[in-house]
Amino acid sequence: MKILIIRHGDPDYEHDTLTEKGKREAEALADRLEKLPICAAYVSPLGRAQDTAKPTLARKGMTAVTYDWLREFWPRIERGSEGEGHNAWDWLPAEWTVEERYFDRHQWPETKAMADGGVGESYRYVTENFDRLLASHGYVREGAYYRVKHANNDTIVIFCHFGLECVLLSHLMNVSPMILWHGFCAAPTSVTVARTEERREGVAYFRMSNFGDTSHLYAAGEPEAESARLCECYTNMDERHD
Repeated sequence: MKILIIRHGDPDYEHDTLTEKGKREAEALADRLEKLPICAAYVSPLGRAQDTAKPTLARKGMTAVTYDWLREFWPRIERGSEGEGHNAWDWLPAEWTVEERYFDRHQWPETKAMADGGVGESYRYVTENFDRLLASHGYVREGAYYRVKHANNDTIVIFCHFGLECVLLSHLMNVSPMILWHGFCAAPTSVTVARTEERREGVAYFRMSNFGDTSHLYAAGEPEAESARLCECYTNMDERHD
């Protein structure tokens, strides 16, 4: 089975939709996805994800299932010296990296900031629902791998958000999401692919074959949106710092 995880297009956060650029990106994405044999689509309830999915769904004559747990990963935390009200997945590296537990897939939610923000509970809520979805497609979580109940070559697509995408991938890869949240960058409408490897009958593990691929944008002559990135150098004042 293959899972395509897609970040929404260039966002208009104020109106929870897409910018004009984001709409062009969604059409370029549809050019790519309409050629694939997609058997099911799932989408966040937020407008920017719904609007990203629409061109693809329309061309393929499909409807998607909307799940609330696919919305952007929502917990807020007290981020070190900067106080409360920050996304759990957006933290300054000089502060979170000094705590070794953030690199551990079991211990990261037990740190004070994460425990106070209830981040572990939210993470479990998402991943438990994710496992129920995978089980409905024939792959049942067993420890750190998946027991194959119905082997298949199906392709499913999930339209969601960067923070949430990293939660899903961290669960599949059995790593702390902090590593993905702060070490990876997924541009708007980028496509990440995880596929099963069943090297012994009945035992599957998901392996990531592509992360954040934007080849459909290059094919359409559409540059990647800058909304995924922070400043390359602090002195680059025309680039986003926070």
